[in-house]
Amino acid sequence: MPSIKQAAATLRRGGLVAFPTETVYGLGADASNPAAVARIYAVKGRPSSHPVIVHIGGAADLDRWAREVPAHAAALAARFWPGPLTLVLRRASGVGDGLTGGQDTIGLRVPGHPVALELLREFGGGIAAPSANRFGRISPTTAEHVRNDLGPDVDLILDGGACEIGIESTIVDLSRGMPVLLRPGRIGAFEIADAIGVAPHPPDSHAPRAPGTLEAHYAPRRPLRLVPPREWSLRDSSRSGVMSFRPRPAGDTSVTWIRASSDPQRYGHDLYANLRALDSSECDEILVEEPPSSAEWSAIRDRLARARSS
Repeated sequence: MPSIKQAAATLRRGGLVAFPTETVYGLGADASNPAAVARIYAVKGRPSSHPVIVHIGGAADLDRWAREVPAHAAALAARFWPGPLTLVLRRASGVGDGLTGGQDTIGLRVPGHPVALELLREFGGGIAAPSANRFGRISPTTAEHVRNDLGPDVDLILDGGACEIGIESTIVDLSRGMPVLLRPGRIGAFEIADAIGVAPHPPDSHAPRAPGTLEAHYAPRRPLRLVPPREWSLRDSSRSGVMSFRPRPAGDTSVTWIRASSDPQRYGHDLYANLRALDSSECDEILVEEPPSSAEWSAIRDRLARARSS
């Protein structure tokens, strides 16, 4: 595997480095280099209006990127960083439009993966890093996923094994006074409320744009349909790839059947790898049994709903 020093040197000369985080693999560039950040957008096919998250080495770096760090932001950083939480704050002077999608806000987080943290220490600056895949498609949770998706468009890949969590970070907007939950993730609304003493609001029409919040995202190339459990016995599984909580029944004619975990954390860990396996099968359609509607499944339901919309 390439070394951390090689990866940091690649970033300094404007290259792209894919690296593991606890959520998904990121496609990293020097956040202070507009040309390098522009390469991220070009390689991914990402719309210029869609902001990226800047990964930083610790909460002490917030003032470099944000012009205001409200008390709620400091409290959440103290509780959850390093970890799967992105804070959206008002951007500091000198933070370029290429990071923010032209908005006055910037998304920041400290990743909770030893390889990512070591890379940030060696590099010594912020690393802009959306997921290391083509825009709108299934996020990568292994180095092999990155190689399959992006190939030679990435200058260097750091292989840190499979991501521990497997779905993207929770995003909380703190740029307008009240906390707003822009994207659910492993850290839920109840945990946020416990940390700051107030429950986050749902997004409104004035909420800043944030990564992974478009109606269609995280999508396989084959059409995906969510099937409510009560309708499962009525489904037509012929030529389908299936992900269900139940075992494959005798006589089933599906092309592929994946029995998913009933534990939401394990399901999230496996989600993108499972969707990739179904997408690469010979099926015509992917059928996914709808997960429960309880709070611990909210991030997974969010990802599947957006995958279905494509």
